[in-house]
Amino acid sequence: MKAERLVALLFTLQRRRSATAAELAAELGVSERTMHRDLAALRDAGVPLWTEPGRHGGFRLVDGWQARLDGLTAREAVALFALGVPDALAGLGLGTAVSAAHAKLAAGMPEDLREQAERVAGRFHLDAPSWFRAEDDAAELAAIARAVWAQHRLDVRYRRRDKLAERVLEPLGLVLKAGTWYLVARVPADDALRTYRVSRMTSVIDLGERFERPENFDLAGWWRESSAEFEVVARPVRVRVRLNRDAVHGLRRVFRAEHVAETVVSLGEPGEDGWAEAELALESREIALGQLTALGPGVEVLQPPELR
Repeated sequence: MKAERLVALLFTLQRRRSATAAELAAELGVSERTMHRDLAALRDAGVPLWTEPGRHGGFRLVDGWQARLDGLTAREAVALFALGVPDALAGLGLGTAVSAAHAKLAAGMPEDLREQAERVAGRFHLDAPSWFRAEDDAAELAAIARAVWAQHRLDVRYRRRDKLAERVLEPLGLVLKAGTWYLVARVPADDALRTYRVSRMTSVIDLGERFERPENFDLAGWWRESSAEFEVVARPVRVRVRLNRDAVHGLRRVFRAEHVAETVVSLGEPGEDGWAEAELALESREIALGQLTALGPGVEVLQPPELR
């Protein structure tokens, strides 16, 4: 995991006075190319790194600077980056790491900082699932998470429409989207990256076979791109409409609460007559006709002309 690797790199730089990219790469078990990217990531995060040129040069932390993570393991430090989703961390097997990190932070913090942290924790909370929707029953999540950490291939059976399918997967990462867990994995059979909903998996077997992750794979970047492509493919029809107050309130009923965010591209302020213009992303013109009609008389289609 990149975040754990960056924390390990930071501790390594604190321990060593100076080291070349090759030496750091060898110690952390990555390529020099990956190490240069990690060093750049530390700089972008505000870590003051100094590069010494020459035969005996290398990378070092600026004298006197030290990370305030002393005593934390890499897993505990990574858990701190996601303290707003304790249930999600527990599902991944990081719940105890969060508790340990909290205890160490509380013991080492000055009194004023500890009180400030407690105030923040008491005022902000992240609830991932959408309204009117329960979290998925992702029974195999913990087993999948262990395989992601260990880079082990999985034999997976999952529900696909009205039948069961079976695949051997190389699990690259897990994504939590609105209370639903998704596995991003490579399919060795055709070397393709695909996304699977964890709650649809009925059986997960760790094959114990280690695989090599794609060196340049960026989970967050891949998810953004694939999500954008999915939304375009799934809802290719753009419709401009005018809606009155009743129709606006009916959007959650007709399009279902969990899909409103993807359906409503934009919604303007209501005019003096109480009507507002909106742009909707819909699956097809035939489906759009039924959905818009279900909103009642409070909708007027502006574009496209054939749907109007």
